[in-house]
Amino acid sequence: MTIDSISATAYWTVGPRRGELRQESLAAPGEGEALVRTLYTGFSRGTERLVYANRVPERVAGLMQAPHQQGSFPCPVKYGYLSVGVVEDGPAELLGRTVFCLFPHQDRYVVRADELVVVPDSVPPARAVLAGAVETAVNALWDAAPRIGDRVAVVGCGLVGGAVLALLRRFPLSRLEAVDSDPGRTGLGDALGVTFVTPDAAHGDCDVVIHCSATAEGLARCLELAGDDGEIIEMSWYGEQAVSVPLGADFHARRLSLRASQVGEVALARRHRRTTTDRLRLALDLLEDPAFDAFLGGPTDFEQLPAAIDALASSGAGGLCHVIRYPGAEGFPAT
Repeated sequence: MTIDSISATAYWTVGPRRGELRQESLAAPGEGEALVRTLYTGFSRGTERLVYANRVPERVAGLMQAPHQQGSFPCPVKYGYLSVGVVEDGPAELLGRTVFCLFPHQDRYVVRADELVVVPDSVPPARAVLAGAVETAVNALWDAAPRIGDRVAVVGCGLVGGAVLALLRRFPLSRLEAVDSDPGRTGLGDALGVTFVTPDAAHGDCDVVIHCSATAEGLARCLELAGDDGEIIEMSWYGEQAVSVPLGADFHARRLSLRASQVGEVALARRHRRTTTDRLRLALDLLEDPAFDAFLGGPTDFEQLPAAIDALASSGAGGLCHVIRYPGAEGFPAT
């Protein structure tokens, strides 16, 4: 397939709580590159809400840059990293294949072929937008290293916390609780077959507590739920929010550990034997589980994104991961 001129449309954040679609021209793919036609992207509410509101802290702006971001924070910026599409031109082994890429909201794009990860045939394309969240959850569990018979609590059951729960339910644990102050998350617990409790009702003496609520109250409750010499894995992203941690009670007296986990690097326990691509392939394989469909909201058609973005950025709207659908994508979610 020979293509001389390619036009593309991308979503840009152009001001606080304001976005627009912009046209651009793409160079034809060269040696080792591929042209992808997008089917679905996912709106990651945790980070993209900060970008949309122009609230990315200056001191971490470099850390928050997406792999194919254009522009710089606060705006104008083309941002996003959950894209699933079909290869239209490029290496023969990729032609016609459905692929995942860490690319912004754009209907066509050209990238290096080695940046694409093939989506297994058993994973519907819309579900595959969750690969980024599942990859983050895989890294957290490599950090946490839960053991057989452990008692584990996940505090905060949004997209990332939900992905952690979805994976942990496959472990031979003696107790797993989904802890969230929002009773509306009960449905997620039911879909995953995991016990849902409010923070006040959660059981203590946990071996591992994984924190994903991005609130000071949630972190304080984690310190109470961890058993003596227990470990809290902190996965929350706080942005500019200052967080007070009550270290004067449980933390020292019961010799607790508080450790950060994030997806930017492969967890140290696996860093010498796994690459980021290995981790992403594993996440896509794990998405064969149809329970992940409970995470998906929408879809919203791509051309409607500027008008819909304000609602999508509001907490609680559009499911844990709202799906953006592009022309040519058929059905949702199981196609």
